[in-house]
Amino acid sequence: MIQRIFKNFTFNPKDDILSGLTVALALVPEAVAFAFVAGIDPLVGLYGAFMMGIVTALFGGRPGMISGATGAMAVVMVHMIQKGNEVGDALATPIENLGLQWLFITLLFVGAIQITAGIFKLGKFVRLIPHPVMMGFVNGLAIVIFLSQLGLFPETGTKDISILKNTGDWFATLFSNSAFWMMMAFVGLTMAIMYFLPKITKKVPAALAAIVVVAAIVIFGNLDMSTVGSFIRDGGGTGLEGGLPTFQFQIFELLDTLDGHWGLIVSTAFLLAAVGLIESLMTLNLIDDMTETRGSGNRECVAQGSANILNGLFGGMGGCAMIGQSIINVNSGGRGRLSGAVAAIALLCFVLFGAPLIEQIPIAALVGVMFMVVIGTFAWSSFRILHKIPLPDAIVLIAVSAITVWQDLAIAVIAGVIMSALVFAWRNATMIRARKSIKEDGTKVYEIWGPLFFGSIQNFNAKFDPKNDPDMVEIDFIESRVNDHSGIEALQGIANKYLDLGKEVKLTHLSPECKALLLKANPRFEEVIESAVDDPRYHVVTDLLDTEV
Repeated sequence: MIQRIFKNFTFNPKDDILSGLTVALALVPEAVAFAFVAGIDPLVGLYGAFMMGIVTALFGGRPGMISGATGAMAVVMVHMIQKGNEVGDALATPIENLGLQWLFITLLFVGAIQITAGIFKLGKFVRLIPHPVMMGFVNGLAIVIFLSQLGLFPETGTKDISILKNTGDWFATLFSNSAFWMMMAFVGLTMAIMYFLPKITKKVPAALAAIVVVAAIVIFGNLDMSTVGSFIRDGGGTGLEGGLPTFQFQIFELLDTLDGHWGLIVSTAFLLAAVGLIESLMTLNLIDDMTETRGSGNRECVAQGSANILNGLFGGMGGCAMIGQSIINVNSGGRGRLSGAVAAIALLCFVLFGAPLIEQIPIAALVGVMFMVVIGTFAWSSFRILHKIPLPDAIVLIAVSAITVWQDLAIAVIAGVIMSALVFAWRNATMIRARKSIKEDGTKVYEIWGPLFFGSIQNFNAKFDPKNDPDMVEIDFIESRVNDHSGIEALQGIANKYLDLGKEVKLTHLSPECKALLLKANPRFEEVIESAVDDPRYHVVTDLLDTEV
């Protein structure tokens, strides 16, 4: 058991440790920013990133994948936290930050839902995501990461739309903003180090080297630039320093405040669980492709759920897999579980011991790292192949990218899968064919070709002419497959039409499952169905075994 848990713990300790430190530095502003989005204290975001990171690193379904507080989940939390705070303020004895306490309670439900998904092996459904959806997902994600970094740049002047009437004034304001151009210069320096250093040596992660070099220049040059510390204070926080997470005993005493609000808690929990699982499983799929290995979606579901329960009990904001940080980790050489564990532990150490030092790291260095992630994440090949792939696939790719930017990753993936499924169903619905022939004894044979399912039953029914067909008819499924209950119902309906007219009909080359269902619906089919040694063997409306480790 222990050996299985710590399988793939580390392949290269040095790379895993250095990569984990790099990821930890990049996690700080992300966790703080997402805490601000949710309207909670930055330390809650940092605690959430630590607990998500350590649990999933050790017990998750994919070595090298990084989890923490994420924007997709933070956006879902906002309404519930605001509502909780309103309820807390309106009580006869006001309760401060009741919305935050509601979040902790909600995370317990989120964790239970995600663990249930893992137990029932729902993680395998990530395999049903088509390639155009995956490509659109990574493109949209790259755009989202890029846009999120723009908000970290110094203001370039008034945001009033009137500036559009005088672009000269806007450019004058932009070019006179020395803070903006200084940050641009250091972002460029960070990106240049990350690009050229691997060409010289790969012994040190390029991202870590870039952060250290830029931070040293800013600190020892005493340059006035935006840092992690100033970012926290500008957002309303007091600093990075804090203690260990503590058990939240009070959430069990506040359950009575949920009277009349359980619907909000449960619905938010299901939405958070769905968003977290979709983003995590998509990240797992992406890292699988990058490393040419395979993780376990079901194991990841259980680990994510356990981590969210731990967040609820010890005061973190919860979260899921982080695609940008996972890519940083893999590209920096972090392929083992040790890298994620080091990132999580280093993040906690920053909070406990290293706050003064970490707060001095310039935001420009971290933005430069994320810009390189954007460049590495975006599927540039999609521009080259867009006109070479089928039009529906191209539309799905573009739509998923746009919805990812417009809404969020989970909605985009769901929409893309639905669009692809409808396209697939339509294509297969038009593939049903019936080759007709007459035997020497006068029997008319219909050789069915193509899948028989809910989308093709109308075309299937149109192939037959019971009133004008001869008295003996054979329907052969050697080239066809009955895929669902709708197909079985259509087959039963056609056979009954011939039987009701007093004609003889034979059904050949049906699977055992299809035969059993037909006989259960109508015992008369025992005389209609012919069995042979070359009958197909496949399952109708059944679930295949999950072979994941």
